[in-house]
Amino acid sequence: MYTIRKATINDVETIRQIADQTWWVTYGPILDHEQIAFMLSEIYSADKISDQIKNNGQTYLLLLEGEQPVAFAAYSPREENPDVYKLHKLYCLPATQGKGYGKILINEVAKKTIEAGKNTLELNVNRYNNAKSFYNKMGFKIAYIQDIPIGPYWMNDYIMRKEL
Repeated sequence: MYTIRKATINDVETIRQIADQTWWVTYGPILDHEQIAFMLSEIYSADKISDQIKNNGQTYLLLLEGEQPVAFAAYSPREENPDVYKLHKLYCLPATQGKGYGKILINEVAKKTIEAGKNTLELNVNRYNNAKSFYNKMGFKIAYIQDIPIGPYWMNDYIMRKEL
């Protein structure tokens, strides 16, 4: 049994904990330890997540298994192209992977995108991340390749899109 709800400021630490538990497992085989630590501190600082939630930069959804938060997604219209919505983050605790929660959250974000009158959902995925095949199964196609600097590191991503 699961429920989905919009995250609030009170959920910032929960989001950070899910990210921390997920990132090491997901990116450990493909990124250096130092890069993972840097990116977690950069992308998932309490201040950054709080600001995104408070100022409507991103909408965070929490998926709860019973009463326990086990996954989250964050999305928003793209600043440079508000006709496209971007799925910024999607992470499920490793112990829950394979239960369909990622699919459920993507479908919920797609529903919110359509409700906003938009029909394109986009995401970034590391070119070496196994999640790429999951996104393919969910109907996302590679639109282009992008290398994005983050501090002294690079995010080597595919930009994938799905028409809704």
